[in-house]
Amino acid sequence: MDELKFGFGSNIATRSLLRTMALAGAIAIGSVTTFAAGGDSSGGGTTPPNDCTDGDDCDDATKLYDDALYQLGAELAQAGQYENAIGVLLTVSNQNDPRVLNYLGYSYRKMGQFGTGFAYYRRALEIDPNFVLAREYLGEGYVSIGRIDKAEQQLAEIESRCGA
Repeated sequence: MDELKFGFGSNIATRSLLRTMALAGAIAIGSVTTFAAGGDSSGGGTTPPNDCTDGDDCDDATKLYDDALYQLGAELAQAGQYENAIGVLLTVSNQNDPRVLNYLGYSYRKMGQFGTGFAYYRRALEIDPNFVLAREYLGEGYVSIGRIDKAEQQLAEIESRCGA
């Protein structure tokens, strides 16, 4: 039997992607059902709420939806599907989530758009200076462009937060 292909070299990656997509769909359907049944005081709708911008608190449905989208975006990025990852990550309601910003930076960097990638890493680190994964990826980016001095600065920052 032919297996589904999504441009991944691994059947495990495909199964993982499908699991995440199913989770995102289930959350979205659950959110739609809740809002259509009158659970949303703003008049209901068929999309999850979008109140996670500019530092506002998110409700539980939005957090779950955003987490599923983040997970899907991160998996796509790790699988080398950078443009798809960016497309998914840009749909997350909370564009100030350091995890989202980190994988946007990762995806742009891996596509060779270092300036854009570095800008996303910096935004993530402005929000959470202790987010060492963003520092690690930023350091890797600096190595890629030959800025070993900047990479060493990030390594020193990681060591100061986590130890050697």
